[in-house]
Amino acid sequence: QVHLVETGGDRVQTGGSLRLSCAVSGVRNPPYCMAWFRQVPGKEREPVAALDTDGTTTYVTSVKGRFTISHDIAKNTLYLEMNGLKPEDTAMYSCAADPPGYYSGGDYIMECFGFRYDSKFWGQGTQVTVSS
Repeated sequence: QVHLVETGGDRVQTGGSLRLSCAVSGVRNPPYCMAWFRQVPGKEREPVAALDTDGTTTYVTSVKGRFTISHDIAKNTLYLEMNGLKPEDTAMYSCAADPPGYYSGGDYIMECFGFRYDSKFWGQGTQVTVSS
């Protein structure tokens, strides 16, 4: 069973920086497709950044140029480096993991899908609060 544990959330002031970590264990056939999502109470979970098995990164517009997703294979840890934090970045941040592969029509595509709201594995989340 894949297990994800996030750490690094904290309260910071506007313009501050944080680095979130997601320790990954139990992956039998790495690499996995990895992503960060965030959620504010009362709102839907939203994607933040994704890392494909070939190293391709994807960011939502609101965090481009400020956030960086990376993966330390030796430490089995996914990171989210967050700079220039804004109050609107306040949320519970969770990491997600999936083995590559999805169905498209009648074909099975052996790639990462991108942001999967139905990811197979999720961490418990870490809270980031940005004060103005």
